[in-house]
Amino acid sequence: MTSIQELKLLPLNEDSANSLNKTNGVYSAEVQELDVLVVGAGFGGVYQLKSFRDHGYRVKLVEAGTDYGGVWYWNRYPGARVDTTIPLYEFSDPDLWKDWTWRQRFPGSAELRAYFAHVADKWNLRKDTEFNTFVSSASWDDVEAKWVAKTKNGRTYKVKFLSISAGFAAKRYIPGWKGIEKFKGIFVHPSYWPHEEPNLRGKRIAVIGAGSTGVQLATDLSKVAEKLHVFIRTPNTCMPMRQVNYNLPEQAHPRSEYPDLFNGRKECFSGFDFDFIPRSTFDDSLEERLNIYEKLWAEGDFKFWLATYKDMLFVESANREAYNFWRDKTRARIHKKEIADILAPMKQLHAFGCKRISLENGYFEIFNEPHVHLVDMKATPIEEITEKGIKTSEKEFEFDYIICATGFDALTGGLSQIDIKGPSGESLSEHWVDGCKTYLGMSVSGFPNLFFTYGPQAPTAFCNGPTCAELQGDWIVNVINHMKLKGLRRIEAEAEGEKKWKEDILRFANASLLPTAKSWYMGDNIPGKPREPLIYLGGVPTYYKTISECAANGYMGFRTE
Repeated sequence: MTSIQELKLLPLNEDSANSLNKTNGVYSAEVQELDVLVVGAGFGGVYQLKSFRDHGYRVKLVEAGTDYGGVWYWNRYPGARVDTTIPLYEFSDPDLWKDWTWRQRFPGSAELRAYFAHVADKWNLRKDTEFNTFVSSASWDDVEAKWVAKTKNGRTYKVKFLSISAGFAAKRYIPGWKGIEKFKGIFVHPSYWPHEEPNLRGKRIAVIGAGSTGVQLATDLSKVAEKLHVFIRTPNTCMPMRQVNYNLPEQAHPRSEYPDLFNGRKECFSGFDFDFIPRSTFDDSLEERLNIYEKLWAEGDFKFWLATYKDMLFVESANREAYNFWRDKTRARIHKKEIADILAPMKQLHAFGCKRISLENGYFEIFNEPHVHLVDMKATPIEEITEKGIKTSEKEFEFDYIICATGFDALTGGLSQIDIKGPSGESLSEHWVDGCKTYLGMSVSGFPNLFFTYGPQAPTAFCNGPTCAELQGDWIVNVINHMKLKGLRRIEAEAEGEKKWKEDILRFANASLLPTAKSWYMGDNIPGKPREPLIYLGGVPTYYKTISECAANGYMGFRTE
């Protein structure tokens, strides 16, 4: 097991995803030939492994970590939990849910890893999975019409189809602050949290970042730290999570309702079991609006965000009305006006819901505690990391731990960090140098027989993960079944289809308020990354209809041979 001292330098090394849990295995130089190589052992990857195998394909799943879970394998930090309710956050296969019982409405990362172990056992996944295997490159062999994929531990795979399910948060981002290597304490990105929990009680801790991870970390660490400093640049418009601990075998819904719940996921904008109210904000009187807001707020999930009035994400005045309700609810929980002015300012900083909203359990109340301090990085930016801690433009702070919850090169990073080269020799990174280009958010022109799930220009971060895994996973398997039936060996998105898809991405995004806010939805968190909408905002039903029509029309927008 990697020690916490070793861990402190891992975020500085791109190889660290493969070095967290090293093995001393010696791998054969023999090339493994397969029909399909699936990369990534989260929801998308494990679903594809089972689906391809069920259809008779020779398939392997490779994963950089040592077990299943995807983001939940890596995210073990204090407070880590999903903010989607169960049973929506699971697969629809009855063989899985008929004898699986959740302990909480919003499961923590340990329970989610246990669920993935359950899935692996039920679906017998381990015999076709290779762990500690980070795919570093893939190049297309035009003569054989196959991908040659190589890994950092020396394995080589030659495959007809390459399907990548790296997820939207596969490449960590750490700002280039001067002096990180000088810090004498522990500096760590939360997704590299050690498997053996460090003793943080009584320590001086800094949490940098106020995304979902930063909110969860700060809340939990406030209970054990001697001093906790939370460094934020932009406040998180997070909402209360109404957690429920179930008295087993009680669950949120009777299992008899599960089939309808799962079938309904593809009919709702975000892949949940709820959708927007089919009327506009100001169609209702003030009293009616407040009643609606209060009811949605009391649900303690994402309904205030994604089951509210249909114009909330599209019309500034409607958006401001929702923000004002959130602001007043939140400020009432914060004792000091100067803190409230930073965390829930009277004047709206950006469109509500157009930066990733999180759910929280007592986050705002921690700032009422005397040992918890808020540092506004807009007023006093971080200048460097020192031997003792963090130096801002105002002062130097001393810490034992610096936890860098600064997020990820989201959506494109997990794909572009693999050196993928098509038949022309152009890499995927080069193809995207001026902006992301895909067709249907699952393929790229110039890269035949390559597919990916839960990536850029798909519903992804505005879609429940298991919902997307099943919709996209089924579609990809059906493409390959179609090719097998027709005797085809190569399929590739056409440049014109890619161009039109990007136009659709822009059209949907520009009809909303999303581009008005700086966020990782727009690539804003990575210096030098093109600013553009990276998510399909047409909603799950429209996306599902579109990809289904593409298939029904003989995979229109693709060329085959």
